[in-house]
Amino acid sequence: MANTAPSSDEPVRPGLYGDRVVAVEPGGIEFIPASERHGRPSQMLWTWIAPNLEFATVFIGVLAVGVFGLPFWQAVVALTIGTALGAIAHGLLSARGPRYGVPQMVLGRAAFGYWGNLLPSGLMAITAGIGWFAVNSVSGAFALSALSGLPALASLVIIVVIQIAIAFFGHNLVHAFERYALIFLGVVFAMSSFVLLGKTQPAAATHPLPGSFLLTVGTAFGYAAGWNPYAADYTRYLPESASPRAVGVSAGFGLFIACMVLEIAGAASVTAGGTSATNPVSAFTGQLPTVLAHLTLLAVALGAIAANVLNTYSGAMAFLTMGIKLPLKLRRAVVALLFGAIGFLLAWSALADAGTEYTNFLLIIAYWIGPWLGVFFADQLMRRGQRVDAHLYDAHYRNRAGPVAMLIGMVVSILLFSNQELFVGFIARQVPEIGDITFLVGFVLAAGLYVLLRRGPD
Repeated sequence: MANTAPSSDEPVRPGLYGDRVVAVEPGGIEFIPASERHGRPSQMLWTWIAPNLEFATVFIGVLAVGVFGLPFWQAVVALTIGTALGAIAHGLLSARGPRYGVPQMVLGRAAFGYWGNLLPSGLMAITAGIGWFAVNSVSGAFALSALSGLPALASLVIIVVIQIAIAFFGHNLVHAFERYALIFLGVVFAMSSFVLLGKTQPAAATHPLPGSFLLTVGTAFGYAAGWNPYAADYTRYLPESASPRAVGVSAGFGLFIACMVLEIAGAASVTAGGTSATNPVSAFTGQLPTVLAHLTLLAVALGAIAANVLNTYSGAMAFLTMGIKLPLKLRRAVVALLFGAIGFLLAWSALADAGTEYTNFLLIIAYWIGPWLGVFFADQLMRRGQRVDAHLYDAHYRNRAGPVAMLIGMVVSILLFSNQELFVGFIARQVPEIGDITFLVGFVLAAGLYVLLRRGPD
């Protein structure tokens, strides 16, 4: 029988919410009781396809060919490997949401301890609520500006206001928005991808950078795995009886298929003659017939909104997981407003050089998510199915092995293997052909250290 009762120390989300769409979700990161559970595993398909039908996904493919210099088919293979790794991890994490009924970062307290979990939660809050919010807002603003003729700043304001409004209402409206946005986004991006693939010149390539293949793998992984710390946020309302396999496959496959279609389209657009421009979105849509180009610009703007409602919502969840107390019934909604305002300011400052900022940002994401995943999965394997409910809200629970292993994994892997504009590691300088395998080294090192440092039962 499903165990939907919280432990004695586990706070239950206040208020009545149910499946109402136009209602502000109460509470914050509390346990979702059985009476509030609803939905089906299949809804994870649209929840993860829609937010990845955006220009930020396209740009991964653009980087692979236009910046890293890979031939088209090599780029496709590298993109597939990186995306698949991130999507598999996403499915595994999503599957745990119905069982525990709490957000992803709260689940991390079992592996990191209550206060040790400040490390990944803080990084997640900055990455999602501010960093990703800014990146996607910029691409949406570029698209709206190209379509409407409005100044980029005015377009940015419009995009940001819509995003914050949806995230403010919360879980149910987020899911509903993704479902209906997918109809338009799926049709338009399918047509534009088909046209661009027809123009592909597979042999066209610039001179590959040293390690271009692994740079592409790392970048694609950074994008896909960037969603991993959000996973259980969107499955925790599902009934505990929901099949973990169905939940995981729906979430992982939705993420994988959306990323692959648009990343390949991005790579194809470069081989067909697409080049960088002051407005990179225009460079992509400029190769399409006029009507389809306009529809694609609208889809890019809508896709940015679809991605950022998740970024704002989950960024707020991560912030609250840091243990910061707010005496408000709608604390999650208020934090979403705050993050939206900060993200807007950062997006405004990034309008001038979006391409360079995005490349650096993707690799940096992978640098901390790799070690975080290593610790999280090592902890799961060591527990062998043991439930962790009692640790999730216990401020006295300590697990120093988690933050120590993650920190060492991050520092060592970055110092040795980082290979990007901001910093090149020692081994990467000596052997540039190695590309950037920081995330992989960080994952393995953190997982191994956690197993060695973890001592005895809780």
